[in-house]
Amino acid sequence: MNEIIKQLKELDIGKVKQNELLANHTTIKIGGPADLFIEPSSTENLIKVMELVRKHQFPWRAIGRGSNLLVSDKGIEGVVIKLGTGLDQLTVKDSEIRVGGGYSLVSLATKISKMGLTGLEFASGIPGSVGGAVYMNAGAHGSDISKILSKALILFENGTMEWLSNEEMEFTYRTSVLQKKRPGIVVEAVFQLESGEKTSIVSQMQKNKDYRKETQPWNFPCAGSIFRNPLPNYAGKLIEVAGLKGHSIGGAKISEMHGNFIVNAGNATAGDVLALIQYVKDTIYSLYEVKMETEVEIIGRK
Repeated sequence: MNEIIKQLKELDIGKVKQNELLANHTTIKIGGPADLFIEPSSTENLIKVMELVRKHQFPWRAIGRGSNLLVSDKGIEGVVIKLGTGLDQLTVKDSEIRVGGGYSLVSLATKISKMGLTGLEFASGIPGSVGGAVYMNAGAHGSDISKILSKALILFENGTMEWLSNEEMEFTYRTSVLQKKRPGIVVEAVFQLESGEKTSIVSQMQKNKDYRKETQPWNFPCAGSIFRNPLPNYAGKLIEVAGLKGHSIGGAKISEMHGNFIVNAGNATAGDVLALIQYVKDTIYSLYEVKMETEVEIIGRK
């Protein structure tokens, strides 16, 4: 590990930290240390990081704004690569936008709406990065990333970079090809939007934001929706009807506003959240024989 740290600092890669707590980088404010935490300052430096990771054969994980993650209390083995400043470039040409994987999705939706471009209104309250949104096909209000993505530039572990088309991303509900079949990092994304009436676009954005504020607990640290909707049912509704709203284990609590959100009500651990997730799974199955699957990504040491 000391050798790779030395090389990273010599190359002036960007931010490099040892034993950085992931609680500082997740929206639920939970997570143990990463052996090595790197925030590359450019695409070129991201490529150099991956070259060193491959050379030293370290396990690795990329994160964005940490909005869909539950990190183990024991932390993450190997290297955590955060896409942020330096990978947040934006180019707009007519109704096509090209944006870096580290760009805030909320900021992007807000900026684009003011330009009179429609198609990103659904993202107005999704607190992740562009890269994370593409990775998991983030969506809300009846739309998702698959509806607007033309192509994505992916950096693979072997060092190759390749543009994948919408079809090649193999989008399904909250899933893409990157999650299992072809692990990689979303460096850039190209979205195809449409020209629209700026006033109505901004109005719809505000309605979406207001709806989230009224129905979801964004005043508490949380990781977004915990469970996938077991269609035709909805996770939040099942949990509410089962009387589980407000149930807590340790510092983790099922939101009283929305049943599909678990909040960090005070010094919650990943263990608390996992225990609460299991309690919900067991309860819902015993009542309705419905198997609940997590949408939040659970990572780190067991």
